[in-house]
Amino acid sequence: QVQLVESGGGLVQAGGSLRLSCAASGRTFSSYAMGWFRQAPGKEREFVAISWSGANTYYGDSVKGRFTISRDNAKNTVYLRMNSLKPEDTAVYYCAARAGGYSSRGEEYAYWGQGTQVTVSS
Repeated sequence: QVQLVESGGGLVQAGGSLRLSCAASGRTFSSYAMGWFRQAPGKEREFVAISWSGANTYYGDSVKGRFTISRDNAKNTVYLRMNSLKPEDTAVYYCAARAGGYSSRGEEYAYWGQGTQVTVSS
């Protein structure tokens, strides 16, 4: 069982930055692929980024070049650094974990955090 707790959301102006954190319980954090997803009101859940098997990362098209995912296995924590934020980045952001490699499909993640709200004002 893995428990995930996100933090770091908030209100920021367009062009600003935020860093989200996701702290995980469990002793096998390093073996999990960690993903970030987001969901805006009235929209479907969207894949944002994934970190897996050490230094492997991949990003959704809408955030490439602006967001960076990283992880600290010693702290059981994954981060999402968000730069050049846009109003369309406004959403609830969720971190998720799966025992395995790459996947951008939310249904393939077994564990989810409660989400943290990010609001970008124009």
